[in-house]
Amino acid sequence: MSWTKELIHETVEKQRAFFRTGKTLDRAWRIGQLKKLRDALKKHETALVEALHADLGRSAAEAYFCDIGTVILEINEILRSLRRWARPETHFSGFACFPSVITKVYKMPYGVSLIISPFNFPVFLSLGVLCASIAGGNTAVIKASSKSPACTRALTALIRETFPEEYAVVIDGGHDVADFCLEERFDKIFYTGSPKVGSHVMEMAARHLTPVTLELGGETGNWCVIRKDADLKDAARKIAFFKLCNSGQICININQIAVAEEVAGAFLQELKAEFIRQIGENAVSNPEYPRLITSAAYEKCASEAEQYRDRIVFGGTGDREKLKYSPTVIYPVDIHEPIVCHELFNPLLPIVPFQDAEIDRVLDTIAGREHGLALYLFTGDRKWARSVMSAQQYGGGCVNEVCLHMMVKGAPFNGTGHSGMGAYHGIWGFREFTHPSTVLMGSRHLNLPLREHPYEGKKNQWKMRLVRRFER
Repeated sequence: MSWTKELIHETVEKQRAFFRTGKTLDRAWRIGQLKKLRDALKKHETALVEALHADLGRSAAEAYFCDIGTVILEINEILRSLRRWARPETHFSGFACFPSVITKVYKMPYGVSLIISPFNFPVFLSLGVLCASIAGGNTAVIKASSKSPACTRALTALIRETFPEEYAVVIDGGHDVADFCLEERFDKIFYTGSPKVGSHVMEMAARHLTPVTLELGGETGNWCVIRKDADLKDAARKIAFFKLCNSGQICININQIAVAEEVAGAFLQELKAEFIRQIGENAVSNPEYPRLITSAAYEKCASEAEQYRDRIVFGGTGDREKLKYSPTVIYPVDIHEPIVCHELFNPLLPIVPFQDAEIDRVLDTIAGREHGLALYLFTGDRKWARSVMSAQQYGGGCVNEVCLHMMVKGAPFNGTGHSGMGAYHGIWGFREFTHPSTVLMGSRHLNLPLREHPYEGKKNQWKMRLVRRFER
């Protein structure tokens, strides 16, 4: 189907009409839709795995672990708690409101939501967000990425078979189709992608004053800092695993490493050994190693690697036909060089050496740049790590670990500044797709004339005295 501006408008209006029926407000009905989505994921698992391999060269294990299984976990968490999350809260109104002492806070859906998903995790970052939208009681239009066409086709088939179009639908197409969507008046927009496009999404949403959630990669990347007291073998093992995952095309992946000069040589040896152990000496020829999404992405990666050819200490090889570029370690790199001042989104890994005693200078430099979506620290000094993690500005992160913070149940996944705004996963996603409506339950009896005119004169001085007492 070719999505035109008119067809998109018609689809949005159908969803708006369906939302106004009130059917999505019922918590039991929402739970039913989430169960249908979970069943559909299991039924379409093979098709999704094949699509992820076709678009990204992902292995079946990585496809399930990073995309399909993660959505199922998200659905299961929501199903366990949705009734409690959606239950209206009851508050004591306070003596100032007497005799109307009961206030309710209703968790209301926004209405028709727009979910714009990227290519790198096309299942998780579309259906994972859809889970939150359903939980909140919204309808959803999913604008899937044109860069991952096989996954978009698989998602379209899954959603079409599972839900009516007036409730949930997948739209494919390029930037022009995305702009057709953004021209519509949605009630909530959730975008995952780059800061540059995120700014455009906000600008378009501002025309309708539509609330926006942004999950962005960060303009200057995600730092990993390795102190001289770190367990180097452990750090290398975890970093190698993470950098191999999806060929580095992950918004929370390590973009650059700052390693204490005192242990830099030893760390490099451990890192090389781990890459070889996990993927072999020639990653490009390993069928388990994912590829870059487009020829443009490959050329960008290969071109930047060539600029640092004399400092490549591991990797540096690629296959244009397969769109695969090996994990590539570049050392040494100055902290102000271009390659560590922008997001890479590929398997290049520049390493910046520093004197361990000058760690504060490194952290000051990082803090002076745009906020990353993630920060990773490897150190034996947990007190220092806690002080850094509680002072720096970033989305989320780990100490002596990588990426698993986004898997923690009940914890938010979010960014700040150029790495985004808002949060989701579990209850945080439910909150992101609902707005709290405060309703005071008024009494028809015992009304006090406290707030009513007149206020002046001796007979009315008691009003001000009571107001002051109530508002202490």
